Amino acid sequence: MNLTLSISEKITNSLRDYYDYLIGVIPRITLGIFIIIVGVLLANLITNFYRKKFLQKANDALMARFLAQAIKIILVIIAVMIALEAAGLSNIATGILTAAGGAAIVLGFAFQDIGKNFLAGIILAFNRPFNVNDTIMIGEIFGKVRALNFRYTHLKTSDGRDIYIPNSDVLTKPVENYTEDGFYRNEFVVGIGYEDDIEAAKKLIIEIINTHPNIIQGEPDHENFVVETELAASTVNLKVFFWVNTVDYRVSSRILRGLVIKKVKEVLSDAGFNLPADITELKLYGNEEDIPLKIRKDPQRYVASNKRLILGFMPLSKVRKSFF
Repeated sequence: MNLTLSISEKITNSLRDYYDYLIGVIPRITLGIFIIIVGVLLANLITNFYRKKFLQKANDALMARFLAQAIKIILVIIAVMIALEAAGLSNIATGILTAAGGAAIVLGFAFQDIGKNFLAGIILAFNRPFNVNDTIMIGEIFGKVRALNFRYTHLKTSDGRDIYIPNSDVLTKPVENYTEDGFYRNEFVVGIGYEDDIEAAKKLIIEIINTHPNIIQGEPDHENFVVETELAASTVNLKVFFWVNTVDYRVSSRILRGLVIKKVKEVLSDAGFNLPADITELKLYGNEEDIPLKIRKDPQRYVASNKRLILGFMPLSKVRKSFF
């Protein structure tokens, strides 16, 4: 009987001691929770201030955003550690740090890809070959840089897709930057007839390029020129090279290129140059007879600048032929 009372008294005393301890700790725990809430709010306020004020004067927007995220995380961690100390749980804080160190090793092996991307993001924040709004190609992915985060780089493609590339790939794969120095060389091929004057055609094309307001002029390292590139089946091909500014890559590389091609075609046509199409060959084998042809000008299809010849064929039932 006395043994039973002794055990019940011990349990009662222990519960009373825990209750008293809990009553004494509640104010400190409340203070710790309050410190965490205030710390998170202050971290958000400081981060927002940094983004709105400092980013306006920062030369490197990606670096500024990345550091803003890092500062926020650091401030939250500091707030949590202070809250544990204020709540009288400093031993827990020490245990958390110790456990975090051990867990970091285990998680490092379990989530090595995430850790690799995170470390790559830190490296890219301080040293990378592109900035926001640069047009780049990473591997086979082509687009404009929108953001750099801890784990990935955000690209916007020309067809409207959002691509998120792991930072480890950005760090290890070749990166082609089309807009870093503001210059990009466009090129296209135009074919003229063998009977045409090559030098005269080149002179006309150069005049078009040198008088276009959106093509770079007078730069020693960015010269515009035209060269003969191929003796094709029906044309002498001229390759046109010209430099443009890449403030807006889409306009300079595609729209402007199309406008220049259109202008070159119109000027060469007006100057009487032939722009022949590819030649189609008709071949006859064995003892097959010649294909009777009648050549005439069709008044309804006649164009003054291009004297088109319409071929009148005999009925197919009377002609045996092979096309290649």
